[in-house]
Amino acid sequence: MVFSPLKKYRRRRLLATPISPDWLTYLRNNVALYPVLTDVEQERLCNDLRVFIAEKNWEGCAGLIMADEMKVTIAAHACLLLLGIEHDYFSRVLSILVYPTAYRNPRSHINRDGLIEEDRTGRIGEAWHRGPIVLAWDAVLDDARDPARGHNVVLHEFAHQLDFLDGLANGTPPLKNQRQYSKWHDVLTAEYNKLIRDSETGRATVLDQYGGTDPCEFFAVATESFFTQPTQLQRRHPLLYKLLGEYYGQHPAARISRG
Repeated sequence: MVFSPLKKYRRRRLLATPISPDWLTYLRNNVALYPVLTDVEQERLCNDLRVFIAEKNWEGCAGLIMADEMKVTIAAHACLLLLGIEHDYFSRVLSILVYPTAYRNPRSHINRDGLIEEDRTGRIGEAWHRGPIVLAWDAVLDDARDPARGHNVVLHEFAHQLDFLDGLANGTPPLKNQRQYSKWHDVLTAEYNKLIRDSETGRATVLDQYGGTDPCEFFAVATESFFTQPTQLQRRHPLLYKLLGEYYGQHPAARISRG
């Protein structure tokens, strides 16, 4: 990856100073996945999130005033995805919009009768291709403090951004070689179809059944489970867990067993 000399200089200056003690407190209090990281992983995460925060435009919506606690909590989960990946700090995501709670998407669409309908569904997050990430802060905080729920809206939406890197929203991020693409297709297709079958028959699943919406959502849901419920995912879906581990360059289940 090629970075401008000015950007490199700014990053070096930023990382030359110690991280704020308050920010470390936010990590320990709000990011339940932080303490299980190794010392090396914690240091890298702290460095990455500082650059990430500095290089994004943060905007509070619906009267929300952005605070460092919100930025650190969100950035920590976004950068957790990157610990084992060569990356550019999600450079295509220029802005992060944060609502206090679930919000309505202002977009409208034309229904089957040709009438314009407004989207009145409450949302807690969304990712735009070459656009912003939108999040609801209360959902972010609940997920961050209790990973056992199996949900994490920040991991979900930033997984979409990884998926978008090749210009397609198809559940397949850019991979290393054709062999990995072939393996990815085989495993993800089988697991995706299995989730649909389990959902239709009412069988309990580790993966959120929302992942059966389409392959794009399946990858995002699988990413949530990989980081928040790794031992369950490894036990119930070993091939999927291994595949995601190869992509993310991480082994979250081992962190849990160490802890």
